[in-house]
Amino acid sequence: MPARFLVVPQWQGSSSSRSMRLMDGAEAIRGDLPSSATTGVEVPLGAGDALGTDVHRYSALSGVRDGVVEALTRAAGDDPTVVIGGDCGVELGAVGAALAAHPGLAVVWFDAHPDLHVPATSPSGAFHGMVARALLGDGADGLVLQPGLDPRRLVLAGVRACDPEEDAFIAEAGLTLHSPAQLDDPAALVAAVEASGADSVYVHVDLDVLDPDEIASVQLPEPFGVRVPALVAAIRALRERFPLAGAGITEFAPASPADAAADLPAVLRVLSALTARQRPAA
Repeated sequence: MPARFLVVPQWQGSSSSRSMRLMDGAEAIRGDLPSSATTGVEVPLGAGDALGTDVHRYSALSGVRDGVVEALTRAAGDDPTVVIGGDCGVELGAVGAALAAHPGLAVVWFDAHPDLHVPATSPSGAFHGMVARALLGDGADGLVLQPGLDPRRLVLAGVRACDPEEDAFIAEAGLTLHSPAQLDDPAALVAAVEASGADSVYVHVDLDVLDPDEIASVQLPEPFGVRVPALVAAIRALRERFPLAGAGITEFAPASPADAAADLPAVLRVLSALTARQRPAA
């Protein structure tokens, strides 16, 4: 499948004290992308200001979001774009652009964490823990989708580290959640997206969805995660059933060039699943 790539080395949404490693991770992935199909969004080195919102670095995040939307709008066409983060916050603009072009899409959120906080519940104030909730239209003014994604069309996959407030919201909103073990059956994930009535899919991959034995270069590893073959099979099954409206790979944070080289094969397997040519659906 022809694809475009948009590299967005944003670090301001992270809660880690080593968040700038995300810039190195995005650039490491860029090195394996075709230059003719790859563009980027400039990310400021400065942290930015909360501007009274209780979202750390709000001003920088808002500016990058606008840059992502502008870049994706400018590149609009038949080929989907894979956004390379940076932290998960890059997905606000990316999903917003995909939803504008594909109103019937569902978002499959492959992540160890549900990212369902709002500023009032967030223990860190870091936006990467609020992004999925912002997609639903809840959060700081100016840093949410309006109108938001229908909760029935947000499928959480591989999640295994929820805060109590997030657990409560999942139950209240009736969100669909698939554990790492459930992802051993890709058909069940496809069925969940079908049940939402969606006609296309956006696939978000936070690399910490993978088990720490599979990848070391993430900032918030969680045990008992998804294996690379299971993640690849799930993505392929989704793509066999639904048109891909867009995708994102985020939170690659190698501590050194050697760590990047060690973990890039896993990242590239995921990237290949998102972009490889698919057989037409029966």
